[in-house]
Amino acid sequence: MTRRSRLLTTAAAGATAVLLLAGCGGGGSKSKSNDKIAGADTGGEASSSPSATASSSADRPKIALPSDVTDKYDDWKTGDATKDAVLADTAARIDATNDAILRGDTGTPGLSFYYRDKALTDAVAWVQAYLDANLSFTGTTRYYAPRVTLSGDTTASVVYCSDESKGFNKNRKTSKVDKTPSKQSPYVLYNTRLQKNKKGVWQTTNLISKRGSKACVA
Repeated sequence: MTRRSRLLTTAAAGATAVLLLAGCGGGGSKSKSNDKIAGADTGGEASSSPSATASSSADRPKIALPSDVTDKYDDWKTGDATKDAVLADTAARIDATNDAILRGDTGTPGLSFYYRDKALTDAVAWVQAYLDANLSFTGTTRYYAPRVTLSGDTTASVVYCSDESKGFNKNRKTSKVDKTPSKQSPYVLYNTRLQKNKKGVWQTTNLISKRGSKACVA
């Protein structure tokens, strides 16, 4: 989300007028209503999510973002099979969140597939915030600098950044795009925790974010 300025609550990712998406679905900080929703890293192209290297046995929901929305993942490979599986499911979770927002549906199968526990509750609230604000979004969001830490065989954490400078809020009814310059930083740092379920899917269990983090500014 490009500055889809997320007026979210720290835990529920709720938002008012203009939201900052950033492929979230988790905690964040409040921002002003003119901020644009930044949440998909590649605008106007097919989603450039990394190929899923996670367990192929799971019946994964098919997600296809519209042509005017792109999630771009830079350097989203480590060469380590387990870490790459974690990153693949993290990217799929981001795409699933954006898909739910764009569809305007808090019950899309992708949310419950890639989220669980508190993170799922927050993700549903985040999508609902867009609906309450009568907003969707368009544009490109870049996700980069991922760092994966494994803890045993079934637990991991992923820290990554997003650049929402090329994402914009769009009125859900009129389809009017708001490109008003935002005072909010387009850079967001995400810290997530994941748990591998019995089907081999790395589900996000907790997610927090910090807008304007210096760690994400090149």
